[in-house]
Amino acid sequence: MHQHRHHDLGPSYSGTVMLDLGGDSGALIIHTGRDLHGREIEISRADRDGPRTHSAVRERHVLDGVFHSAVYPDLEAGVYTVWWDDDTPAGAISVTGGSIAEFVWPTSSPSRKD
Repeated sequence: MHQHRHHDLGPSYSGTVMLDLGGDSGALIIHTGRDLHGREIEISRADRDGPRTHSAVRERHVLDGVFHSAVYPDLEAGVYTVWWDDDTPAGAISVTGGSIAEFVWPTSSPSRKD
């Protein structure tokens, strides 16, 4: 079983994350609680058998306050599975070219479908 790594990452501030938006390229932000700080969250294209990609949850300082999220800055448009763990999806989200999609991390483990 894949172990989700934890990182000791400092906060990011407004203007420090670059998103590549336009054409067929979009971005995804997964909003989490503080308890996931440093955890890697994996995503994968829902319509393809292929590799997963991950991003670490970091503390984000923005004009509206402080929150925790994982950011995926350059994604091909399509539907993505957000993974709770190696085998259990937390949900799915559609990423559209030129836009930022937002997903809220579930507060409890989703039901596993076998």
